[in-house]
Amino acid sequence: MTGGVNSFQVSGYGPKRSGWTRLLARDSLVRRLDWPILLSALVLSLLGSLLVYSATRNRTELNQGDPYYFLVRHLLNTGIGVALMIGALWLGHRALRTAVPVLYGASVFLILLVLTPLGSTINGAHSWIKLPGGFSLQPSEFVKLTIILGMAMLLATRVDAGDRQYPDHRTVLQALGLAVVPMIIVMLMPDLGTVMVMAVIVLGVLLASGASNRWVFGLISAGAVGAVTVWQLGILDDYQINRFAAFANPELDPAGVGYNTNQARIAIGSGGLTGAGLFNGHQTTGQFVPEQQTDFVFTVAGEELGFVGGGLILLLLGIILWRACRIARDTPDLYSTIVAAGIVAWFAFQTFENIGMTLGIMPVTGLPLPFVSYGGTSMFAVWMAVGLLQSIRLQRPLSA
Repeated sequence: MTGGVNSFQVSGYGPKRSGWTRLLARDSLVRRLDWPILLSALVLSLLGSLLVYSATRNRTELNQGDPYYFLVRHLLNTGIGVALMIGALWLGHRALRTAVPVLYGASVFLILLVLTPLGSTINGAHSWIKLPGGFSLQPSEFVKLTIILGMAMLLATRVDAGDRQYPDHRTVLQALGLAVVPMIIVMLMPDLGTVMVMAVIVLGVLLASGASNRWVFGLISAGAVGAVTVWQLGILDDYQINRFAAFANPELDPAGVGYNTNQARIAIGSGGLTGAGLFNGHQTTGQFVPEQQTDFVFTVAGEELGFVGGGLILLLLGIILWRACRIARDTPDLYSTIVAAGIVAWFAFQTFENIGMTLGIMPVTGLPLPFVSYGGTSMFAVWMAVGLLQSIRLQRPLSA
């Protein structure tokens, strides 16, 4: 199959099969979809809508006097995300392979627009484009997908054609160049959290491609040197430096930069085993945790649903990662393997960073929790990634 409508086509439909027989046949679309990923992502999104509602229903300065403002928008974002997933599945990851130059150019153009007067600043990061109707777009979320697709296209071309067993050094350099350009632009916003995610995606893609381990170790070393250089040259904004300082010493400024993390730990710690009950968290109701509907949404789960609720979120995210790893393992071509592995690296690191910063084991970087946090662009991007995973699964051999 080459993508497009063929992603939905399945063979073996005999003329005498009934509707239900065709629907439940082993080679049908319904049977071949990865339902654990779909159901886990859907439950996370719906659970996220409840947590977002709990965090915002009393915040009149945010919800414009409508307690259901964020709930409705989160559900709308989820619906649009599912539609985009279906679109990505219909097109197919292989068809998108041929469209990589266009997608890459469009995503770079959009993040460049952020640096113009059309861009706007939210929470210190100049990463957004304001749209009519009170909506906003964060183009860097889509760049994560185009980096995965673009690097996969370059690294797998000669291998899938049978010319080589693994990417050569020249191909790796080309793939790194493709990733570095948007990373530099995003760094200028500055959006350090997204750059960290992109860096982890690059490492995950290189590991999946079979490129020499010297590239991986070299990039890790270069990243460490670059981080020290950025710090010494004062490229980071004051708020970013303060976040890292507060991570190293939470008591540095408990009423200032350390306030978020301290309140987050209090909220999660007060939840106990089963939590205070949905919509009954004192920290959440009292509005003590800033940005609770986005970056710190996990604190709502920790306080109101307790260890059980937080564990459920981790379990569902773990199911998505486990199934995505299986898809990457079972696919017959390197391009598909790299795409799936890049998505795994993206979801895994962003989950670890988001939950880690609420627990105080990672610095605050402003990254959303996949499928759970409020945010349209993030929701659209992760559901499109689910569509790519489903497309990869559908095109593997039936015997796999």
